[in-house]
Amino acid sequence: MKSGVRLNWNRFKSKLLMTYTLSYILIFLVPLSSVTFIIYSNATANLRSEIEQSNVNQLNQVRLSIDNQITNLLETASNISFDEHLTKFMVSHPYYSRDAIASLARYKTNNTILAELFLYYHGDDHIYSDLGMTDLDHVFDHIFHFEHWQPEEIKQALNETAFGTVRPAEIVTVNSRGESMLAMLVPIKTNDPYPYGTVLYLIKEAQMTGVMDSILNDFSGSSYIFSSTGKVLTANYRGDAVRGHDLTSLAALDPGIHSMKMGGEYYSVVTVKSQVNGWTYATAISSYQFFEQVGQIRTIILLVFVFTALTGIVVAILLATRQYHPIRDLLEFASLQNGVKETPENRNEWDWIKQTIHDYHARIDMQEPFVRNQCLMLLFKHGKPDDPEIERMIVQSGLKLPEQARCFTIILSLDEQSRDEQSWEDQQALRAWLHQLDLPELQARINSVELSVTHQMALMVTLLPSEEDDEANRVRLVVDELDERLAERLPKRPNLGVGTIYEDLAGLNHSFLEAASALEQRMRTVSGRIAYFEELTELSASAISGESYWIPKKWLLKLEQSLKQGNEATALQLIANMMQKIKRETLPFGLLRCQCFDVLNSLLRTAAELGLDELRGDISSLHAFDTLEGLENKLSSLAMRICHAATNQIETVQPALMDEIVTYVEQNYADYTLSLEHIALKYDTSTSYLSRRFKEKIGYNFTEYIWQRRLKEVVRQLIHTSALLKDIIERVGYLDAPNFIRKFKKETGFTPGQYRKLHSTGGPFLGEE
Repeated sequence: MKSGVRLNWNRFKSKLLMTYTLSYILIFLVPLSSVTFIIYSNATANLRSEIEQSNVNQLNQVRLSIDNQITNLLETASNISFDEHLTKFMVSHPYYSRDAIASLARYKTNNTILAELFLYYHGDDHIYSDLGMTDLDHVFDHIFHFEHWQPEEIKQALNETAFGTVRPAEIVTVNSRGESMLAMLVPIKTNDPYPYGTVLYLIKEAQMTGVMDSILNDFSGSSYIFSSTGKVLTANYRGDAVRGHDLTSLAALDPGIHSMKMGGEYYSVVTVKSQVNGWTYATAISSYQFFEQVGQIRTIILLVFVFTALTGIVVAILLATRQYHPIRDLLEFASLQNGVKETPENRNEWDWIKQTIHDYHARIDMQEPFVRNQCLMLLFKHGKPDDPEIERMIVQSGLKLPEQARCFTIILSLDEQSRDEQSWEDQQALRAWLHQLDLPELQARINSVELSVTHQMALMVTLLPSEEDDEANRVRLVVDELDERLAERLPKRPNLGVGTIYEDLAGLNHSFLEAASALEQRMRTVSGRIAYFEELTELSASAISGESYWIPKKWLLKLEQSLKQGNEATALQLIANMMQKIKRETLPFGLLRCQCFDVLNSLLRTAAELGLDELRGDISSLHAFDTLEGLENKLSSLAMRICHAATNQIETVQPALMDEIVTYVEQNYADYTLSLEHIALKYDTSTSYLSRRFKEKIGYNFTEYIWQRRLKEVVRQLIHTSALLKDIIERVGYLDAPNFIRKFKKETGFTPGQYRKLHSTGGPFLGEE
């Protein structure tokens, strides 16, 4: 459990993981914050727009209401001018003045906004109201005292007013009680260029401002009514009032909605203008109050934002961990292969993996010649494999034949070369030179590999597509050119064995056997030092006087060479071909048995050359056969015994080979690419021999041993670690987890999870005594 915690903490400390996490969080939070800000701004702007539009509508209602009342006052003044009870004679008559006073009282009552109504005739010393006739000076000196409007000014205005006028609201003291009022003077007759009187209306300011109170509602601000000349007729305040130049600027605004900075603070100003009297109606509300109005919306948006952000952060962490997991697995795998437990702290995982890949690439470059040699040896001794992985290695080693190319084998013998120090250095240089030799003038390429123990080199010659059709001539030209170049590098010309040419890599092992046979039989060729397999077989064919029913000599030579090389598959195929030819021929019984003995003699002669003296006791049973099928079975069995013996002799050159192979398997059992074919290729042996010897040494065949070794390691990790099952299965070399779980349950009776629960107390596990 501690190791698991440490691993998680190490992952948390990873700079790359933190970078991934922060990147995902930023990728998520930046758009989320932008969208949230846009939503909040839109909500605030929409609310502000709604409030401002509502203010416009209410101001228009106020304007209409006040316009109607002012219009009523103007109509009242007009009615008064035409009222027969309110002529100057009637109002001053001792008897009829009562009707005039009643008329004035009626007009006052019909206009609810009026505090007082006065009727004055130019040049008169008296003024008339619903209370009767009073001396002008007495009324404005003692009864109605204006704060700023002096009695002389009042008297002058009453006599000289030619157009309807409204004075700004001011305090009017009536019988010792002060109240803010507006004074409206209307000349009579109305619109007459020579009026003869004036109607004076006193209007309480509260009647005007009360209509505008509903506009501000819960806002702090102010509302104003400006005259057509820009004077403030009345104002209503909630909070600080607008004063000075800012107040003047309000009166100059065009009707509509405006945003203004007044007194260091931004205001939303709404204005409308009356077409009846030219008055301007305005409200000013500080802008910050609109944001306060979205407090509930802001709280909801904030909660949604926080919840979404927290959810997004969790998802970002999960995504970053998921993205980081393959990188961590690759890192752990590379660390495990290199034997390094932790990555350097001064580099992130990508840098470390990059450096590791670079190191692996350097190792591959160093091991590439060895891989190429192994592939070349496989092609020479066992032919082209069916394993796709090995085919891929052949392609990567540059051994694949180009389109329409041909190949054949040359075996170079160094047995007769001097063994002194200088000659050894020359031979090392020769091996490096022949490693890959291009002959562009002959459209040919040579790849070579040294044959162990025998002091020979096998050369794969690739004939690239050319305009020359005579392939035999091209082969001789290549061999001659090679012989001349070798003469320049060696103190003595070497012996060469040349196989026949084939169209595919599948025939390269046949060409190798042919070259080996030609090299052995070189004294029978024309040249003596350079032996062509085709030349050797042509001489043999001429020796039998053109008889075609004999088994071709080249078949027998290839059979002998395949037996010496331990190439069981090729030997069995050659025996089958020979027996098939014998069956097709219609020959006398005696000649038929001679041909059969010819094949048998080739096998026995090869066995004798290999020192298999124990086969002498089987000769009597071998030559006694009743059918060709029976003889074929005996020959195949004998060939297998000879091949096994030849292989054993080859392998006994390295007595500790199997110990080395077992050690290699023990160290690399967790490698998913480990297979019998790969090990056979690595140690230059056949899969059949390796499989047989492996089982003899270990007691299990190769597949069973790998399974048991991996199973034991899985059980150990299940019990003693807290690693995930998927990671454990991958670590031991399995990529197909479901298939492994089925095999595990079949082997133990439990699934891996059940097995871990049953044995998690630390008891003995599978494989322990």
